[in-house]
Amino acid sequence: MPETPPTWHPAPAREGLGPLTGLRDVVDRLAASSPARLAMLAFAVVIVVFTLLLSLPVSAADGAVTPLHEALFTAASAVCVTGLTVVSTAVHWSFFGQFVILLAIFVGGLGTLTIASLLTLMVSRRLGLRSKLIAQEALNNSSRLGEVGELLRIVIITSVVIEGSLAVVLTGRFLSLGEDWWQAVWHGVFYSISSFNNAGFTPHSDGIVPYEEDLWILVPLSVGAFVGSLGFPVILGLRQSGLRWSKWTLHVKLTIQVSAILVLVGSVLWGWMEWDNPRTIGAMGVGDKLIHAVFASIMTRSCGFNLVDQNQMEGTTQLLTDALMFAGGGSASTAGGIKVTTIAVLFLAIVAEGRGDSDVKVYGRTIPQSALRVAISVIVAGATLVLVGSFLMSAITQQSLDRVLFEVISAFATCGLSSGLSAESPPAGMYVLTGLMVAGRLGTITLASALAVRQRIQLYHYPEERPIIG
Repeated sequence: MPETPPTWHPAPAREGLGPLTGLRDVVDRLAASSPARLAMLAFAVVIVVFTLLLSLPVSAADGAVTPLHEALFTAASAVCVTGLTVVSTAVHWSFFGQFVILLAIFVGGLGTLTIASLLTLMVSRRLGLRSKLIAQEALNNSSRLGEVGELLRIVIITSVVIEGSLAVVLTGRFLSLGEDWWQAVWHGVFYSISSFNNAGFTPHSDGIVPYEEDLWILVPLSVGAFVGSLGFPVILGLRQSGLRWSKWTLHVKLTIQVSAILVLVGSVLWGWMEWDNPRTIGAMGVGDKLIHAVFASIMTRSCGFNLVDQNQMEGTTQLLTDALMFAGGGSASTAGGIKVTTIAVLFLAIVAEGRGDSDVKVYGRTIPQSALRVAISVIVAGATLVLVGSFLMSAITQQSLDRVLFEVISAFATCGLSSGLSAESPPAGMYVLTGLMVAGRLGTITLASALAVRQRIQLYHYPEERPIIG
């Protein structure tokens, strides 16, 4: 007997999510076509949500509606873990407003591509291949695709554990200083999240200046800022390999080594330049001077806590601060800047060129040409943003170039150190700095990921011709 032909059945419809079905389809299309666009969408949505929350009367201490430019600036500064402020965090915002800022710091500290991956997971209830590539790039390719979902969970748990540990130490110290229980807990939690995420927000009106000689406050803040600046790929690498140097990946080695060099060199130069400055640390003892130098070197690279008035520093120290802020921290970290691995790759390329080597080699590994192109792109893009931002801020504020450049680099590098120009700027200046914070947090990371994830296959090459360089 002839076989019965198979009956055709339509493909089962995807499970509906009610009003979220359309949003799910949009997210799926973006995840499939452009990870960079999905990351930008995720960050934009987060900033808008926190802007609306901070605009509510309940967020302000006086119960008034916060103007849009101030609410947007604060929300962007928190989500981009910058720390620049145009109103006093302790005076202007209510407890609800400060809680919203703290939540924005925690969410923003996870990073743009991690947020995009979580957005895909929440809306679509799954991580497809493209979404896993996004998340893998967010973790600096430190995982296999099958482990991405688990590692996203580990990233969040690791953040909570580190921040919780810092909060316990800081809470105990605030209690010993005479604060009541709930106030000590709130300050401990706030500072722990702010330091680990390199945000630099402070719930005290005078910042951490009153604790400039208190190592029980300064050391946890420094540890949190330094660990946060290393990045999740480094933290996960250390979690897997421990302190065995031979087991570390090249990314872990370069990040830790360059970060340590920047902290050491920054401490020496900052202390040397400010040693006899009576407006900052000139009148202090040797021990306090050394503490200030190390603390400033760590915080300058992204976190933004400060013990001295930035306007009272020497001009050379301000220039050093500009350079350290522009350098920033590790890739896929809570720090900003162009990232230390970018500097390492470019420096190694210069050394290779000086030696006449055709390959860029370090620690028994060859760095691919594609990584060098990404590093150059990130540096040029960052320098261009700083140049354009400085031009606009100079035209808007009519302030001296040193103040403008300091504020612009701090915004782009999401550092948070300020010369006071942010609060003095008109709304147009605040919008420019807001754009710089978003671009600094999102732009270079998105550019790097776009170049790394999306690569065109070319079937032909044009003849080579070398232009004259230098």
